[in-house]
Amino acid sequence: MSSSTSGVVNGGISFWYADDGLPAAAREPLGGDASADVVIVGGGYTGLWTAYYLKRAAPFLRITVLEQKFCGYGASGRNGGWLYNGIAGRDRYARLHGHAAAARLQRAMNDTVDEVIRVAAAEGIDADVHKGGVLEVACTPAQAARLRAFHETEVAFGEKDRELYGARETAERIRVADAVASTWTPHGARLHPVKLVKGLAAAVERLGVTIHESTPVTEIRPRNAVTPYGTVRAPHVLRCTEGFTASLRGQRRTWLPMNSSMIATEPLTDQQWEAVGWAGRETLGDMAHAYMYAQRTADGRIALGGRGVPYRFGSRTDNDGTTGAATVEALREILVRFFPALAGVQIEHAWSGVLGVPRDWCATVTLDRSTGLGWAGGYVGSGVATAHLAARTLCDLVQQDSGQGGRTDLTDLPWVGHRVRRWEPEPLRWLGVQGLYAVYREADRRERASHRAGSSRLARLADRVSGRA
Repeated sequence: MSSSTSGVVNGGISFWYADDGLPAAAREPLGGDASADVVIVGGGYTGLWTAYYLKRAAPFLRITVLEQKFCGYGASGRNGGWLYNGIAGRDRYARLHGHAAAARLQRAMNDTVDEVIRVAAAEGIDADVHKGGVLEVACTPAQAARLRAFHETEVAFGEKDRELYGARETAERIRVADAVASTWTPHGARLHPVKLVKGLAAAVERLGVTIHESTPVTEIRPRNAVTPYGTVRAPHVLRCTEGFTASLRGQRRTWLPMNSSMIATEPLTDQQWEAVGWAGRETLGDMAHAYMYAQRTADGRIALGGRGVPYRFGSRTDNDGTTGAATVEALREILVRFFPALAGVQIEHAWSGVLGVPRDWCATVTLDRSTGLGWAGGYVGSGVATAHLAARTLCDLVQQDSGQGGRTDLTDLPWVGHRVRRWEPEPLRWLGVQGLYAVYREADRRERASHRAGSSRLARLADRVSGRA
């Protein structure tokens, strides 16, 4: 249940559910032991897109989706609504497999943005999509240096349509206080996450996929998904649980559930939007080490997010999105720092969710042909589009393994089959993550105070320790 403090609706899953409504009725839970051709664990974007593409490719397949609460309860219903072409781990894949292989992965991500928009339109899903691209801004000399390096790297990976702006051109798009530079890519869109996940779940059911909600999976074994209500047996069992992976038996150290928090303002007036700009409705990010992300919603609010309490001891997840008062205030401070004219604006909603972080910060897709176990995730906050590409890839891998298809461009991408070591045990895991994000925040503070062009040595050290570098 949501709670209200000083007029802020706190939790209640997310603003997106407050706006569009919680599901009117839960789908039936699993009623006992069952069998299928493919069982998918997790009813978020990854699981639902996988079911969608598998059922369209092979309508005869019996596909069952098992979801612990309701479809979209996790990150798919709480994210910032960024459908964009970023993918976690691309630079590492370039080092491991060569620049050309990583560039193929990037091209696939660029195309994915348009594919999601196309399928949503074809299925009649109105998710408030607006393809305004992604604008990332720099507000200090150190951020500007990182931004120029980032821009050059993206161009080198094939983004020839990316643009670099100075202070004046940035302000013509969005009037961010102190912004000295920005980079913009057309490969991005704003959307309403809950409208997308609800529409996708309905489309999957129309195709004949069985979805069981209120059915937590406690353990995944070869050809078995175990729940309190029975076991579903299938040749292929696909784990699509992202930030909730740690709740599965034996998976506590596989991916770290990183916490991310958001706020949404009241609807802004025409005068306030005139002060802010943002006519292109780009998604907005920055080049801070502890970065922010934001969108202009379809009903005229600013929804803005960033790291609050980054991690809970023992890989625990939150309670329906409830967010601490200090985190809400920290996000409000970012909003006002970016847009001083909004100092008096009301914050109406706050919420949190978890995303999956592998130890080397690389998103992956894998199918073990010896066991029939597959998984996808580790998106590190870039999951709205990456989940779609991962799902299409999982679909091709299952088709290949079952003899219904061969190698494809997607199964040959460098993130397929990538393995990574597990996270450290507690309390090292908790101490490490808390310490790293304290360092990142201090690095951002020093960069704002010093006006030096180089990135803080603290942040460079934290990147090496965390596995991001």
